[in-house]
Amino acid sequence: MTTALHQLDSRYRQFQRLKAGPGRTVGYRMATEDEVAGLHASGLVVWENRRYGAVYVVDAPGLRQQLEQAVPVVHLGQLDAIDAVQRAFPDVRWTVVALICPRDVAVQRIIQRQTGDTLERLRAWDETEPAATAEITIDTSRTAPAEAASLIDQAVRHGKTATV
Repeated sequence: MTTALHQLDSRYRQFQRLKAGPGRTVGYRMATEDEVAGLHASGLVVWENRRYGAVYVVDAPGLRQQLEQAVPVVHLGQLDAIDAVQRAFPDVRWTVVALICPRDVAVQRIIQRQTGDTLERLRAWDETEPAATAEITIDTSRTAPAEAASLIDQAVRHGKTATV
């Protein structure tokens, strides 16, 4: 979805969260646990979650820098994380998009990723609360990425609400 948004308008760029720990490194700004602790001590952590043996951080300096250069696409799965980002940057007009799919589709996608932690990822999927306040809800099993990107772009530009 983020790739389709970027292809539609190059200003859309995925916000690369800080990550400390094992697993994939692509799509993250890698950090150490000590660096994350330093950000906490300085009050610069907007949101942190721990999953899959790693810590993932939305940091204020990183997000502020991206806001100056692009339209950040921040991937978050927790409602508290969305609230934290909105509170940390209250002068930004955020468009909240809920990407959903049926559980069986989620299972297929998780297995295809071959991360080796299918049950843990499925448990995280099961624990994810619906984003009832999202401006757009898109069923990714029924909506192609390019179409979804177009709908998201329209909502960002015009503040529209939709469910597809």
